[in-house]
Amino acid sequence: MNETTNEFYENLFTPGTALSELKFDGFCDWFVRLSDVSVHWEYQPSYVLSQCSYLLGGLITFIHACNHGGRLPYLWLTTILHGLAVESISYIHPDIDNFWHSQTFLIFLGRRLPLHIIVLYPVFIYNSSIAAAKARLSKWSEPFAVGLLVVLIDIAYDIVSVNFLHWTWHDTDPNIYDRHYWVPWNSYYFHATFAASFTFWFHFTREVFCESDGKWLADKRIVRELLSSFITALLGPIGGILMFLPLYHPLHDMYNIHSEVTYSVLFVVFLLIVWTGDRGARSKFAGDSANHKVSWATWLIVLHLVCHYATFLYIVSFFNPEDEISTGLKEPLGPCDKYVPVQTVLGMVSTAVISDIKVTLDNFWRG
Repeated sequence: MNETTNEFYENLFTPGTALSELKFDGFCDWFVRLSDVSVHWEYQPSYVLSQCSYLLGGLITFIHACNHGGRLPYLWLTTILHGLAVESISYIHPDIDNFWHSQTFLIFLGRRLPLHIIVLYPVFIYNSSIAAAKARLSKWSEPFAVGLLVVLIDIAYDIVSVNFLHWTWHDTDPNIYDRHYWVPWNSYYFHATFAASFTFWFHFTREVFCESDGKWLADKRIVRELLSSFITALLGPIGGILMFLPLYHPLHDMYNIHSEVTYSVLFVVFLLIVWTGDRGARSKFAGDSANHKVSWATWLIVLHLVCHYATFLYIVSFFNPEDEISTGLKEPLGPCDKYVPVQTVLGMVSTAVISDIKVTLDNFWRG
C-alpha cells in the first residue's frame, strides 16, 4: 500500500477528521484491512470487548461442531455462508444499505464487514439450532423456535451496541424508523424470520439431495452436503424476505401501523407455533425416559452464552458512550430537504435522506 492511502486510512482514527472519500490501493486493500488493535482499544474499548465475545463464540461453536461431527460441521459452515450472503446483499442493494459498522482491527469488503460479524451468525443460528434440537420439537415448529432463540441471543447485543455506536443505523429509512431503545423493531423481525427460513432450508435441502439415517447424520457424499449448504445460504435470505410480505408490509406500508405491532404479532405467531409443536413432541416422547449426557463441548457453549450476556452487562455497568469514539463509514451528510425513494415490495415510500453527499467518512462520537 502506498503512503497516501495509508495516510487516508490512519486519519480515520484521528478524532474530528472528515474525509470526502476513502481510497483503496487495489483489490486486496479493498477486500481486507488489518490495523493495530491498540488504536481501537484506545478509542472504543467496549467495541473490542464485543468483538472478543463473538470471536470466542465463533471458535467455541466450531469446536462443538467438530467434536460432535455428523451434520453439525455443515451447519456451522452454512451459517457462515448465510451470513456472508446477507451482509453482501445489504451492502450492494441501495434500499437496504442502511447501517454502518465502526472500524475493527480486521475488516473486509471496503471497510464494511468486520471479522466478528462473520462469526456472529454461527453464534446466533448454530447455538439456537442446537438448543431447538435438544428440545425435540416437531419438525414443522423447529424453524420458528430457532428464530425466537436467535432474537433472545441478539437482543442484548443490539441494544447495547447501538448505544455505544458499534454501528449506526440510517436515521430516516422508513423500514427502520420505529425503534426500541434505539434499535429498529425490524431488526428483531429480520433475525427471527431469516433464522427460521435458514433452518427450514437447511433441513429441507438435505431431505431432497442427501441420504442419511438421521437428521444430524451427514451424507457420505460431501458434494451433496456442500450443495445443500450453498442452496441454503442463497434461499435463506429469500425466505426471510418473503415472511415480511403477509404481515409487515401490508400493515406498515399501507396502514402506517407501528413496527412494534408487526413484530409483536410475529412474535406471538412464532410462539404459538412453537408451543403447539412442543405439545405434540411431549406427547410423542412421553414414554422416553432415557438420560441424555451433556458433552463438554455443549457445556462450553453454555459457558460462552453466560459470558456473552455478562459482557454486555459489564459494558453498560463500567463504560460510557460519551467516552467512546466510533470511526469509519457513516451515513452520508448533506441537505435534509433532499428526498430519495425507498423501494418496498408493495410500492415506493419516500424518506428524507441526505443524498447530496458531502462527507462519507468521519469520526463520530457521543457527547
